[in-house]
Amino acid sequence: MKKILVLLTYSLVITTNAQIPVDQIDNLINSKFTDKGPGVMVGIVKDGEIVYEAYRGLANLEHQVKMNEKTRSNIASTAKQFTALMILQLEMEGKITIEDDIRKYLPSLYKNVQDEIKIRHVINHTSGIRDYVELYGLEGDVWWKRVGLDNDDVMGLLEKQEDLGFEPGSRFSYSNSGYIILAKIIEKVSGQKFTDYSDSFFQGLGMNETSFIKRYMGVIPNKAAPYSDWGYGELFHSISVTKTAGEGFLYTTLRDQLKFELAVQNANKNNDELLIKSQNPIPNSDIKTYGFGLKLDSRLGRTTVYHDGVTDAYNAIALRFPEDKLSIFILGNNGNVRSDLLADEIATLILPKQKTKITYDAKYFEANAKTENLNILGQYYTKSGFLTRIVDEDGKIFFRQGKYLKLELTKENDNTYYFTNDSKEKVRFYDDKMMIYYASGDASTYNKTSIPSASFTDLEALVGIYHNTELDISFEISQNSDNSIELKLSSERNKRDVLIFNRDDLLAGDSYYLKVYRDLFDRVIEMKLNYDRAKNISFKKKTNLKFQPKTETADGSINVTTIGSRDGSSSQILLTANYPNGNEIWSKQFGGSSYDKASSILATEDGYLIIGSTSSYGEGNYDIFVIKTDKKGKMLWEIL
Repeated sequence: MKKILVLLTYSLVITTNAQIPVDQIDNLINSKFTDKGPGVMVGIVKDGEIVYEAYRGLANLEHQVKMNEKTRSNIASTAKQFTALMILQLEMEGKITIEDDIRKYLPSLYKNVQDEIKIRHVINHTSGIRDYVELYGLEGDVWWKRVGLDNDDVMGLLEKQEDLGFEPGSRFSYSNSGYIILAKIIEKVSGQKFTDYSDSFFQGLGMNETSFIKRYMGVIPNKAAPYSDWGYGELFHSISVTKTAGEGFLYTTLRDQLKFELAVQNANKNNDELLIKSQNPIPNSDIKTYGFGLKLDSRLGRTTVYHDGVTDAYNAIALRFPEDKLSIFILGNNGNVRSDLLADEIATLILPKQKTKITYDAKYFEANAKTENLNILGQYYTKSGFLTRIVDEDGKIFFRQGKYLKLELTKENDNTYYFTNDSKEKVRFYDDKMMIYYASGDASTYNKTSIPSASFTDLEALVGIYHNTELDISFEISQNSDNSIELKLSSERNKRDVLIFNRDDLLAGDSYYLKVYRDLFDRVIEMKLNYDRAKNISFKKKTNLKFQPKTETADGSINVTTIGSRDGSSSQILLTANYPNGNEIWSKQFGGSSYDKASSILATEDGYLIIGSTSSYGEGNYDIFVIKTDKKGKMLWEIL
């Protein structure tokens, strides 16, 4: 850290740069912000020097306080890069390794999970740990309404989680929970409260006006208040009543952030190993598009390293173009103007114009199939499980995914559309699928769901109450007179429409989807809920159905059970008649050459029905197996 410390003790000097169109940038900012409304702070670093710094609007509307170099604003998730940087520094100091399992430091988490949950999985959101934001939402008391919510509260919630959303390292799913866990690991390793440790860390960086929130009602000098109209046409002050730290809630000034941007941009020149590593993908990870609290992908057709964030009406972005030696940092308190879009507009003014080479996948150039009467509306899914809906809303076509993603499509020809905000990304529809073609040459396939007409019996099988013990909430599936089904969470007043039903046991709504699980008798016993960033939450069906391996008789009982062979290569169904004291009267065995299992026995007027499963007959895995016997156990018939 010494190189950084020396570097950042230099005073900030803004230099002129012929490549920066200052007047155009000023005009752009002035077109979006007024002197009497909530404001913005914009800084630009180019070729290792600060070349632009601007403050517009008000930090506080009530007291008419202008934005200035001392104004502190919440940069939301843009703060994740600093939490990750602290972890990386601890590793370089030999105090941890990011290959460590998080339970080495936090043993109360995920005791039943056998897979390793490595620190690096948590850093780049591949751990499978569910986002606390979604979990609290499911409980019916959203996080931002919980007065005094802190890291310990979030940890208490996570300690109740019995499993993960997916196998660690197998996929990406953004999780604020992970960065609360990283903050706790820093506490364990350093022996200090995270906020105290981070204060020292920022002071070492020369960022003396930067700190994570400590008390939700605490005084933060020169703090900007957040404002938005939330669609009502009148500005409101957004009040924060929480105090989590690590995933966000970092209050800082533009000046401090420009110091850091200078250090990052000059890291190679100064041979600063920590900052150099922090801007690259995480070693040993299959996910290369997210690194140490930073997104690593292309933006405006160029290689970028960045992170943006929104909390209440606060918003911010750190946007870096390493190959162009350009960094843009924006933070503001106006919820009506997105910092990320403003950063793109500013970057477009600065970066040299380039001819974008568009190279679509070869399939894009194949002859179009006939598209008369092609219905593009409906539900689509990828092999990785992402559900997408193409919907018509007031005559406009939208691509919808999860709770947050809603993109308008513009028609180009009969079966080809493009995203209205990016005409280079083409969406082509076929009879059974939709493909997205990217200018980079990549393509994504979404198969259209086949939705056969559901019978009354199909729907009736889903009806019931399902409970999750981790959150202690339930939902009820009910069937309407028009043969549709609805879902109602115990934490909500209103019912949610179930928009998709298919016999492959996939249900979906506007912000969730469910996978249905059945037992060997085809009875629905469980549903796993995917609620945006909270994956595979198990809800077990409440039912009075029980397996009955024993039935009483006038002179004792009849029992059915499974017996295995000595070498474990097969199993048989054993039927026994017993005296009241348990001694056997007679026995019969049923089954084939492989595995046959008994579950229940039901008495009939003329004998018994044995219900079980078999892998000895038919094709595939287990099949349902029903055997009818007379009163002496003689088999009368069997059905697979």
